[in-house]
Formats: sequence, C-alpha cells, structure tokens
Amino acid sequence: MPLTVIIPVRNEARNLPRCLESLKSVGEIYVIDSQSTDETVSVAQSHGAKIVQFHYEGGWPKKRQWAMDTLPLAYDWVLLLDADEVLTPELEKEIQEAIQDQHTDGYYVALQMYFLGRRLRYCGATFWKLSLFRKGLGRYECRLRNQDASMADMEVHEHVVVTGATRKLTHPLIHHNVESLSRFIQKHNEYSNWEARVWLDGSRSDEEIHPSFWGTQAQRRRWLRRHFLGLPGAPLLFFFYRYIFSLGFLDGVPGLIFCTMQSVQFFHIKAKIYELRLGRG
Repeated sequence: MPLTVIIPVRNEARNLPRCLESLKSVGEIYVIDSQSTDETVSVAQSHGAKIVQFHYEGGWPKKRQWAMDTLPLAYDWVLLLDADEVLTPELEKEIQEAIQDQHTDGYYVALQMYFLGRRLRYCGATFWKLSLFRKGLGRYECRLRNQDASMADMEVHEHVVVTGATRKLTHPLIHHNVESLSRFIQKHNEYSNWEARVWLDGSRSDEEIHPSFWGTQAQRRRWLRRHFLGLPGAPLLFFFYRYIFSLGFLDGVPGLIFCTMQSVQFFHIKAKIYELRLGRG
C-alpha cells in the first residue's frame, strides 16, 4: 500500500509488536523514538521499520510535526498511528480505496478503545482523529509555543488541520491500552501540565481549531472543555457525565476506572491552573 506510517514511541516494546504486525502491507514505516530504555528499537528493527531518534529541546514543533517536516517521506499519503493502535484488515482495505479518491485530502478515523482488557463501548470513549491525509496538506495546530519536556515531547491534544476536503472512514482503528496504570498516570500527568498552561495562555493562532458546539467532534469537545473546566466541581460533574449519562457503568470495572481516571485528570488540570496563578501572583 503506497502509504507512509509515522509512529511516535518511547518505551513501547510491549505495545509495538501488535501495531507493526498489522502494517505488513504498508510501503513505509517510521518509528520516531525518544531514547527508549526498553526493547523498543530492536522490536521496530525486527519488523523492518525505519528508526529515527527525536531529541526534544522544548518549544515547537513537537514529535509528529517534526517528523512530517524533517523526514524524506516516500509516499503521497501519511497515516499517523500510536504504538497502541492496530490497523484492521477491513480498515486497510478501506484506506486502499480511499487514497484513490482525487477529491478528498484527509480522512477521520474512529478509535475503538480497549482498556484493562475490555472494549469500552460507552464512557464517551469513542472519538475521531484526522489520522490520514495527503503529504504536505496536513499540519498540527500549535496551541502553545512555550513548551518543555514536562508537557511530553509530542502533541497532546493538538489536532491535525488539513487543507482541502475531508470525510470519515467507516472502519475503526483498534486502540489497545495494555500499559500499566502507573504508566497511564505518568503520561496523563504530563498531559495535565500542558492543559493547564494552554488554559492560562489564552492566545489563539489562526491555524488553531476554533471551539464550536455545532462543529466537528474535536471542535465540540474543545467548546465543552472551555466552558466546563471553569465550573465549580467540574471533575465530579465530568465523572457523572461519563459514568452515568454516557452509561460508563455498563463497561464494568474497567469503565469505572477509566471514568475515574478521566475525572481525576480534570482535577489535576484545575489544581495546576491554581498553582500557576499563584506563581504569577
């Protein structure tokens, strides 16, 4: 398949084999590593992927955008994957047909999430990512230029913006979260550092996706986040929204843990905003 896949990693030896096994028919795979200390590099090499080391020094661009700007991509279409995502045969076939369409320049792909060994059917866990696009026509929005390694070395909740027509694909990516909860918490601690800084920064560039309740899923989520985060008791309200209103309780214990983790991250963002405001004072 005439497609370049970019996978950002750091200590992903546990996730990476399943992801790379699903990409056997893809023309080119770049694994962008951040000095992993586990077997990530040897796993990638054993599957024929090209390994590139990324040394983050702060600021912008971050990992994925750096790769798109820097690497000699061989194909006209780019697919962005995480190490815990898997391309299904059905989605592979759909992508093969989609990239023949001369009138579409980008495609949204749904994520089907598995958490603690169980597929999350509720919890508001299904969302769309603009993961497939023509080379040169897709770029990440930059929501915060003054960043550092404490906020992760790759894009957190920035989204790809495509110049041209976009549409949705039918078949989802499988998202297998097989990390320990300790690693999950560690990563989301970095994400909340970033979220707190974005919230306080207040500036917006023209390339940034604008919040809109009636827009795309990404725009609607951003609108809700902007209006919801400042409310008293927002973390608790968010938990009830995900666990009760979105029927997260039907996902069993994994659903309870997932909804709780999400609401705790909301609390962390609010607490860090408070801390940053104290520092500014």
